[in-house]
Amino acid sequence: MARQTCPHCGTRLSKWRVPEEATWSEEFFFVCFDDSCPYYREGWEWMMAQFRQSASYRFALNPRTGAPLPLPVWSDAATREMIMEDAEGDEQ
Repeated sequence: MARQTCPHCGTRLSKWRVPEEATWSEEFFFVCFDDSCPYYREGWEWMMAQFRQSASYRFALNPRTGAPLPLPVWSDAATREMIMEDAEGDEQ
């Protein structure tokens, strides 16, 4: 699957390594790490209103199935250490 862009903000998605302890079987996802993305920004309010949790989510795409999914995060910096390539495709 070719690299995609976020449908919410147009930012090119970064290749992100799925943690070994996760229940997902994929090695990586493509994820939007744009902190100004409306999907991410509005997620903070939605999670607080729905679940009383200080958390949000980032747009992610499963490269094997093409299915979109929310990647839960608890801060702007959360999970960034798992980025394998930045949005320009450079290795981290």
